[in-house]
Amino acid sequence: MVDRILGRGPKAAGPAPEAAPAPTAADQKAEVWARVQLARNLRRPRTLELLAAMADEVIELHGDRLFGDDEAIVAGFARIGSHRVAVVGQQKGADTEENIRRSFGMPHPEGYRKAMRVMELAERSGLPVVTFVDVPGAHPGPESEERGIAEAIARSVGLMTRLRTPIVTVITGEGGSGGALAIAVGDVVLALENAVYSVISPEGCASILWRTTDEASTAAAAMRMTAAEQQALGVVDHVIPEPDGGAHTDHEETGRRLKAAIVRELDRLAAIPIDLLVDQRYRRYRSLGAYTEVVTEGPAPVAPPRGGLADRLRGLIEAGSRAIPAPLQVGRRDEPPAREDV
Repeated sequence: MVDRILGRGPKAAGPAPEAAPAPTAADQKAEVWARVQLARNLRRPRTLELLAAMADEVIELHGDRLFGDDEAIVAGFARIGSHRVAVVGQQKGADTEENIRRSFGMPHPEGYRKAMRVMELAERSGLPVVTFVDVPGAHPGPESEERGIAEAIARSVGLMTRLRTPIVTVITGEGGSGGALAIAVGDVVLALENAVYSVISPEGCASILWRTTDEASTAAAAMRMTAAEQQALGVVDHVIPEPDGGAHTDHEETGRRLKAAIVRELDRLAAIPIDLLVDQRYRRYRSLGAYTEVVTEGPAPVAPPRGGLADRLRGLIEAGSRAIPAPLQVGRRDEPPAREDV
């Protein structure tokens, strides 16, 4: 009785709560764009900050043994939990000076070749590979084209598809275009809650479709690039919750949550025979983007509109001219000329 009077019982009188209104297209677009901005936050933890929070005995390697060292990609070896691993990841800067030095996290060809060198060392040493993806795209400058950026990305993708060691990929911030995919071919793909992953940046997509970057938020919503949407599409396997306010508010807590997920996946992948693991990885990426073709009967052909008298006469004249045979050639000789004619 007391509960009913105070409104705490299941039969308490009162108006039923109103249902929350369904989100509009504008609300969804605003939510997606807010996540894109969180993924690009300058204080968001990068590869080195995450390794400092979750790993021990980090040893960074430098150079691709062909051209130089690209600071937009960091690579080396570390211990995460009980696992010794090779780590590869993009690294943005925390200020303007560091961003210039690290090419704003956009790797040159030598960066991907450094990554491949470390991954091949991991394969020979029997170490799993953990990659951290946070890049708007590969470096677009002429120097990258001169040194073969497309070849480097393609060869990195090809190497990871057949690498005979477990691979865990983590989308930590912004994963864009082939610059991200070059180090994202993994047996399992994790993503932080506010990370985004897409085939092109929203600004690039808007520039192509609308000829202006003002529609970037519209493009972001259309591409379904948030971590939750990518999980629904089957591109991302697990979404890791971030601390309240985003990963940039607490690097240590973000690292702890990410470490637990990485260790769990490394333990699971270690129990799978390597031949089966490589085959499953191949089938995983072959199955992405599957679609079904539906054959339907097309509409009945529509007869061309009947023209006026002048059009009909013109058609009859053209048809008659095509039916007239070509004139015979007078004086044609099918036999070869006589000796005296020559």
